[in-house]
Amino acid sequence: MTRKRAPRLWMTLLGLLCLGSVGVALYAQHRWAMEPCPWCILQRMLFIVLGLTALLGAALPSGGARRIVAALSLPLAAGGAAAALWQHFVAAQTQSCALTLADKVIGWTALDTRFPEVFEVRASCADAAVDLLGVPFEFWSLALFALAGLVLLSTALTPSRRA
Repeated sequence: MTRKRAPRLWMTLLGLLCLGSVGVALYAQHRWAMEPCPWCILQRMLFIVLGLTALLGAALPSGGARRIVAALSLPLAAGGAAAALWQHFVAAQTQSCALTLADKVIGWTALDTRFPEVFEVRASCADAAVDLLGVPFEFWSLALFALAGLVLLSTALTPSRRA
């Protein structure tokens, strides 16, 4: 594989991983009764947007346009990482996480009423603090947001090579 195709491949893999992570979260919710809190839902939303923008970036024929999409997507990865950290260190320590930034974003988008099976808040942050394979669920999310940030940064900084 040429270096020219590497950013496209990484962006494709990132898009599939982000969208796949939402599938895993939905499976955990509906099969294992791991009900989501507002911060979980916010992270789902960010993974969907990141996944779609990564796939868009991979589909673009121009390396320059791909770099721009990657650079503009970096704040989404950073915001997702911040949401995961906030969920673990702050929100999970409280009995109520109502009326937080996550609630406001969810309410503003109205996705919870349009698609309740995916975006409806069903637990408090303390109740949603669960582990998957011994690791807090939000740390899995944090790891994927960090990986997304690395892929996006690498793509944004990869110079175009003309043949």
